[in-house]
Amino acid sequence: MPEPAPSRLELLQGTLDLIILQALRWGPRHGYGLVQMIQAGSGDVLRIETGSLYPALHRLARKKWIAAAWNTAESGQRVRVYTLTPAGRKQLVAERTRWDLISGAMAALMQEPEGDHP
Repeated sequence: MPEPAPSRLELLQGTLDLIILQALRWGPRHGYGLVQMIQAGSGDVLRIETGSLYPALHRLARKKWIAAAWNTAESGQRVRVYTLTPAGRKQLVAERTRWDLISGAMAALMQEPEGDHP
């Protein structure tokens, strides 16, 4: 029987900004749309709760990595739409570089060391 998936906190610790910036790279989204896109794009592995999402969106807006504007949805409801800014695109490159470094290091740690057999 497979091991249970790690908790959301474990999966998202330190990566939520990267995940949001990456999702907004594909175009403007409102909060619920971001949650749906991330969940679907991750094959249902990553589920971001609103209690984590909205504080992160506000933090990213304060840093000017994203911009927020009110818009009207097809349903007629007012929604806040988030867009990646030029500064956010630059930060996304930095975050992706850091992620690539960390994920490469983690992958290397999963390999058996050469010549170091007990």
